[in-house]
Amino acid sequence: MTTIAALDASRLRHHRRRKLINAVALVLSLGAMAFGVFWLIWILVETVRLGLGGLNLAVFTEMTPPPQADTGGLANAIFGSLVMVTLATALGTPIGVMAGVYLAEYGRSNWLGRTTQFINDILLSAPSIVVGLFIYATVVARMKSFSGWAGVLALALIVIPVVIRTTENMLSLIPNALREAAYALGTPKWKVILSITLKSARAGVITGVLLAVARIAGETAPLLFTALSNQFWTSNLNQPMASLPVTIFKFAMSPYENWQKLAWAGVFLITMGVLALNILARILFRNKH
Repeated sequence: MTTIAALDASRLRHHRRRKLINAVALVLSLGAMAFGVFWLIWILVETVRLGLGGLNLAVFTEMTPPPQADTGGLANAIFGSLVMVTLATALGTPIGVMAGVYLAEYGRSNWLGRTTQFINDILLSAPSIVVGLFIYATVVARMKSFSGWAGVLALALIVIPVVIRTTENMLSLIPNALREAAYALGTPKWKVILSITLKSARAGVITGVLLAVARIAGETAPLLFTALSNQFWTSNLNQPMASLPVTIFKFAMSPYENWQKLAWAGVFLITMGVLALNILARILFRNKH
């Protein structure tokens, strides 16, 4: 009886200790979450407050102004960002999807697939400024000119690893039973991939593309070394081209009030655009499951 009582007391102490540790861990986790959410909400509130204060019709219709001008907007920067992000997505998405298909369907057990995965992991974690410096050294320095095309290439190199990882992960979630059933009916592998696995993972792949777009929409460092900037409207990708992130960086660091207002308006536009893309990606991912 004494032994049983001692065991019961030991179990009770152990149970109380576990509950105490669990309570402490829960409090610390909630505190960390509250700390992060507090700063996030503060940033969003300030972005909306100051961004809406600088937002007007001229932002979308006029060029970036000189210092202390009475009027001016971000039309050329908005156009440049839309062009470069669209072309970078169009260039990087097919490469990313095809590489992701290879890794998921062909390269799971060979050295080329493992090497590609390793390189892709490095690209995913590499700072974007490294990508910008690489394009500067290989394209801008050789062409002796900043250009919109150089900016497109830099952004595309950021899109590719994100799309590769998402495509590979989404295809890996497709049950092998679907593939085996198609093979049993005599369907060639390329058709199984195109008509069954990719079609089943379509929402996830689109989600990855949208997340890649959301990432490159606010990239500044690569464009500083590639597209640089342009105070005037241009659709010639062989010349330096304005973009919202670079314009925001330049205007926010200036002492001029009109530039600072336009910088906050640009921050608001990018934030709302990225938020909309992330919400859309979440909706697509939720519907998939």
